[in-house]
Amino acid sequence: MATLDALCFDSPDPAGLARFWAGLLGWDRADDPAGAALTPTDDTGFRIRCLASDEPKRDQNQIHFDLTSSSAEHQEQTVARALELGGRHIDIGQGPDAEHAVMADPDGNEFCVLPAGNRFLADCGFLGALACDGSQAVGYFWSKALGWPLVWDQDEETAIRSPHGGPKVTWGGPPVAPKLGKNRLHFDLAPDGDPRAELDRLLALGATRLDIGQGDVDWTVLADPDGNEFCLRHR
Repeated sequence: MATLDALCFDSPDPAGLARFWAGLLGWDRADDPAGAALTPTDDTGFRIRCLASDEPKRDQNQIHFDLTSSSAEHQEQTVARALELGGRHIDIGQGPDAEHAVMADPDGNEFCVLPAGNRFLADCGFLGALACDGSQAVGYFWSKALGWPLVWDQDEETAIRSPHGGPKVTWGGPPVAPKLGKNRLHFDLAPDGDPRAELDRLLALGATRLDIGQGDVDWTVLADPDGNEFCLRHR
Protein backbone atom coordinates (compact mmCIF):
# COMPACT_ATOMS: atom_id res chain seq x y z
CA MET A 1 0.00 0.00 0.00
CA ALA A 2 1.05 3.63 -0.44
CA THR A 3 0.51 6.73 1.67
CA LEU A 4 -0.36 10.12 0.22
CA ASP A 5 2.68 12.05 1.43
CA ALA A 6 2.17 15.39 -0.31
CA LEU A 7 0.22 17.41 -2.82
CA CYS A 8 2.79 19.22 -4.94
CA PHE A 9 2.41 22.55 -6.74
CA ASP A 10 4.78 23.57 -9.52
CA SER A 11 5.57 27.24 -8.92
CA PRO A 12 7.80 30.01 -10.27
CA ASP A 13 7.95 31.35 -6.68
CA PRO A 14 7.77 28.44 -4.23
CA ALA A 15 8.51 30.56 -1.15
CA GLY A 16 5.82 33.09 -2.08
CA LEU A 17 3.24 30.39 -2.80
CA ALA A 18 4.02 28.64 0.48
CA ARG A 19 3.66 31.95 2.31
CA PHE A 20 0.19 32.46 0.81
CA TRP A 21 -1.14 29.00 1.68
CA ALA A 22 0.46 28.96 5.13
CA GLY A 23 -1.28 32.25 5.85
CA LEU A 24 -4.64 31.10 4.50
CA LEU A 25 -4.70 27.55 5.88
CA GLY A 26 -2.83 28.26 9.11
CA TRP A 27 -0.30 25.50 8.39
CA ASP A 28 3.35 25.50 9.43
CA ARG A 29 6.12 26.20 6.95
CA ALA A 30 8.96 23.71 6.58
CA ASP A 31 12.17 23.37 4.59
CA ASP A 32 12.13 21.44 1.34
CA PRO A 33 15.20 20.82 -0.86
CA ALA A 34 13.15 21.43 -4.01
CA GLY A 35 11.35 24.58 -2.87
CA ALA A 36 9.14 25.05 0.18
CA ALA A 37 6.71 22.89 2.13
CA LEU A 38 3.80 23.17 4.54
CA THR A 39 2.84 20.72 7.27
CA PRO A 40 -0.79 20.53 8.42
CA THR A 41 -2.00 21.76 11.79
CA ASP A 42 -5.30 19.87 11.43
CA ASP A 43 -6.33 16.32 10.50
CA THR A 44 -5.13 16.64 6.89
CA GLY A 45 -2.84 13.67 6.52
CA PHE A 46 -0.50 15.04 3.86
CA ARG A 47 1.86 17.97 3.29
CA ILE A 48 1.79 20.64 0.61
CA ARG A 49 5.02 21.02 -1.36
CA CYS A 50 5.75 24.04 -3.56
CA LEU A 51 8.35 23.02 -6.15
CA ALA A 52 10.40 25.34 -8.33
CA SER A 53 9.28 25.28 -11.97
CA ASP A 54 9.42 27.64 -14.95
CA GLU A 55 6.59 25.89 -16.79
CA PRO A 56 3.78 28.36 -17.60
CA LYS A 57 0.20 27.78 -16.49
CA ARG A 58 -1.82 26.74 -19.53
CA ASP A 59 -5.43 26.33 -18.40
CA GLN A 60 -7.53 25.57 -15.34
CA ASN A 61 -5.79 23.14 -13.01
CA GLN A 62 -6.97 19.56 -12.77
CA ILE A 63 -7.14 19.93 -8.95
CA HIS A 64 -8.41 22.83 -6.87
CA PHE A 65 -9.12 23.36 -3.18
CA ASP A 66 -12.65 23.76 -1.80
CA LEU A 67 -12.47 25.70 1.46
CA THR A 68 -15.42 25.48 3.84
CA SER A 69 -17.17 28.16 5.89
CA SER A 70 -18.97 27.98 9.22
CA SER A 71 -21.01 31.14 8.57
CA ALA A 72 -21.49 33.93 6.05
CA GLU A 73 -19.10 36.04 8.11
CA HIS A 74 -16.49 33.27 8.04
CA GLN A 75 -16.73 33.06 4.24
CA GLU A 76 -16.25 36.83 3.98
CA GLN A 77 -13.27 36.68 6.34
CA THR A 78 -11.63 33.91 4.31
CA VAL A 79 -12.08 35.85 1.08
CA ALA A 80 -10.71 39.01 2.67
CA ARG A 81 -7.73 37.11 4.08
CA ALA A 82 -6.99 35.57 0.67
CA LEU A 83 -7.04 39.02 -0.95
CA GLU A 84 -4.80 40.41 1.78
CA LEU A 85 -2.26 37.62 1.15
CA GLY A 86 -2.14 38.25 -2.60
CA GLY A 87 -5.04 36.21 -3.96
CA ARG A 88 -7.67 37.55 -6.34
CA HIS A 89 -11.19 36.93 -7.59
CA ILE A 90 -11.45 35.18 -10.96
CA ASP A 91 -14.26 34.44 -13.41
CA ILE A 92 -14.37 30.90 -14.78
CA GLY A 93 -17.98 31.18 -15.90
CA GLN A 94 -19.56 30.66 -12.48
CA GLY A 95 -22.17 33.39 -13.09
CA PRO A 96 -23.35 36.25 -10.89
CA ASP A 97 -25.64 34.06 -8.76
CA ALA A 98 -22.88 31.71 -7.54
CA GLU A 99 -22.81 31.48 -3.75
CA HIS A 100 -19.20 30.29 -3.69
CA ALA A 101 -16.28 32.65 -4.23
CA VAL A 102 -13.96 31.58 -7.04
CA MET A 103 -10.43 32.80 -6.44
CA ALA A 104 -6.82 32.29 -7.47
CA ASP A 105 -3.64 32.27 -5.42
CA PRO A 106 -0.65 34.44 -6.46
CA ASP A 107 0.39 31.83 -9.05
CA GLY A 108 -3.09 31.74 -10.61
CA ASN A 109 -4.08 28.37 -9.08
CA GLU A 110 -7.85 28.26 -8.70
CA PHE A 111 -9.65 27.60 -5.41
CA CYS A 112 -13.17 28.05 -4.08
CA VAL A 113 -14.46 29.43 -0.79
CA LEU A 114 -17.77 27.69 -0.21
CA PRO A 115 -20.74 29.15 1.68
CA ALA A 116 -21.81 27.76 5.03
CA GLY A 117 -24.14 24.76 5.06
CA ASN A 118 -22.40 22.51 2.53
CA ARG A 119 -23.74 19.12 3.61
CA PHE A 120 -21.33 17.07 1.49
CA LEU A 121 -18.35 18.52 3.39
CA ALA A 122 -20.14 18.97 6.72
CA ASP A 123 -17.75 16.72 8.66
CA CYS A 124 -14.60 18.00 6.93
CA GLY A 125 -12.30 20.73 8.13
CA PHE A 126 -11.46 24.11 6.59
CA LEU A 127 -9.69 22.39 3.69
CA GLY A 128 -12.82 20.49 2.78
CA ALA A 129 -11.90 18.88 -0.52
CA LEU A 130 -9.40 18.45 -3.29
CA ALA A 131 -11.84 18.80 -6.17
CA CYS A 132 -10.48 17.09 -9.28
CA ASP A 133 -11.43 16.92 -12.92
CA GLY A 134 -11.48 13.21 -13.66
CA SER A 135 -13.32 10.08 -14.64
CA GLN A 136 -15.11 7.52 -12.51
CA ALA A 137 -12.33 5.06 -13.34
CA VAL A 138 -9.67 7.34 -11.88
CA GLY A 139 -11.68 7.66 -8.68
CA TYR A 140 -11.74 3.87 -8.41
CA PHE A 141 -8.00 3.76 -9.11
CA TRP A 142 -7.11 6.18 -6.32
CA SER A 143 -9.42 4.45 -3.87
CA LYS A 144 -7.48 1.22 -4.39
CA ALA A 145 -4.06 2.91 -4.66
CA LEU A 146 -4.40 4.68 -1.31
CA GLY A 147 -6.72 2.22 0.44
CA TRP A 148 -9.24 5.02 1.01
CA PRO A 149 -12.91 4.02 0.81
CA LEU A 150 -15.31 5.51 -1.68
CA VAL A 151 -17.61 7.93 0.13
CA TRP A 152 -19.51 8.94 -3.02
CA ASP A 153 -20.17 7.06 -6.27
CA GLN A 154 -23.10 8.40 -8.24
CA ASP A 155 -23.69 9.51 -11.83
CA GLU A 156 -19.99 8.84 -12.58
CA GLU A 157 -18.95 11.28 -9.84
CA THR A 158 -16.72 9.77 -7.15
CA ALA A 159 -15.11 10.80 -3.88
CA ILE A 160 -12.74 9.13 -1.45
CA ARG A 161 -11.56 10.03 2.04
CA SER A 162 -8.88 8.75 4.36
CA PRO A 163 -10.22 6.59 7.21
CA HIS A 164 -8.36 9.02 9.49
CA GLY A 165 -10.32 12.06 8.29
CA GLY A 166 -9.04 15.09 6.44
CA PRO A 167 -10.35 16.47 3.16
CA LYS A 168 -12.28 14.47 0.61
CA VAL A 169 -10.79 13.94 -2.84
CA THR A 170 -13.50 14.22 -5.48
CA TRP A 171 -13.73 13.62 -9.23
CA GLY A 172 -16.48 15.28 -11.24
CA GLY A 173 -16.89 12.69 -13.98
CA PRO A 174 -17.36 13.40 -17.69
CA PRO A 175 -16.72 15.47 -19.63
CA VAL A 176 -13.06 15.48 -18.58
CA ALA A 177 -11.09 18.43 -19.93
CA PRO A 178 -8.30 17.56 -22.38
CA LYS A 179 -4.86 17.43 -20.83
CA LEU A 180 -2.57 20.28 -21.97
CA GLY A 181 0.93 19.27 -20.97
CA LYS A 182 2.15 18.38 -17.50
CA ASN A 183 -0.24 19.12 -14.63
CA ARG A 184 0.82 21.88 -12.21
CA LEU A 185 -0.38 19.80 -9.25
CA HIS A 186 0.48 16.18 -8.56
CA PHE A 187 0.49 13.65 -5.73
CA ASP A 188 3.64 12.29 -4.06
CA LEU A 189 3.20 8.78 -2.66
CA ALA A 190 5.36 7.04 -0.08
CA PRO A 191 5.44 3.22 -0.08
CA ASP A 192 4.42 1.58 3.19
CA GLY A 193 6.65 -1.41 2.43
CA ASP A 194 8.91 -2.57 -0.38
CA PRO A 195 8.95 0.17 -3.08
CA ARG A 196 9.36 -2.33 -5.91
CA ALA A 197 6.35 -4.33 -4.76
CA GLU A 198 4.32 -1.13 -4.44
CA LEU A 199 5.32 -0.07 -7.95
CA ASP A 200 4.19 -3.43 -9.31
CA ARG A 201 0.86 -3.08 -7.46
CA LEU A 202 0.21 0.40 -8.84
CA LEU A 203 1.03 -0.76 -12.38
CA ALA A 204 -1.37 -3.68 -11.95
CA LEU A 205 -4.08 -1.23 -10.87
CA GLY A 206 -3.71 0.73 -14.11
CA ALA A 207 -0.86 3.18 -13.58
CA THR A 208 1.74 3.64 -16.31
CA ARG A 209 5.38 4.73 -16.19
CA LEU A 210 6.30 8.18 -17.49
CA ASP A 211 9.51 9.82 -18.61
CA ILE A 212 9.28 13.59 -18.15
CA GLY A 213 13.03 14.06 -18.27
CA GLN A 214 13.48 13.36 -14.57
CA GLY A 215 16.78 11.52 -15.06
CA ASP A 216 18.30 9.48 -12.24
CA VAL A 217 16.15 10.32 -9.22
CA ASP A 218 14.97 8.52 -6.11
CA TRP A 219 11.35 8.37 -7.21
CA THR A 220 9.38 6.88 -10.09
CA VAL A 221 7.12 9.08 -12.21
CA LEU A 222 3.79 7.45 -13.05
CA ALA A 223 0.44 8.41 -14.53
CA ASP A 224 -3.01 7.40 -13.32
CA PRO A 225 -5.61 6.05 -15.80
CA ASP A 226 -6.55 9.63 -16.82
CA GLY A 227 -2.91 10.45 -17.57
CA ASN A 228 -2.31 12.60 -14.47
CA GLU A 229 1.28 12.48 -13.24
CA PHE A 230 2.18 11.31 -9.74
CA CYS A 231 5.39 10.23 -8.04
CA LEU A 232 6.23 7.16 -5.99
CA ARG A 233 9.20 7.65 -3.70
CA HIS A 234 11.76 4.86 -3.53
CA ARG A 235 12.03 5.15 0.26
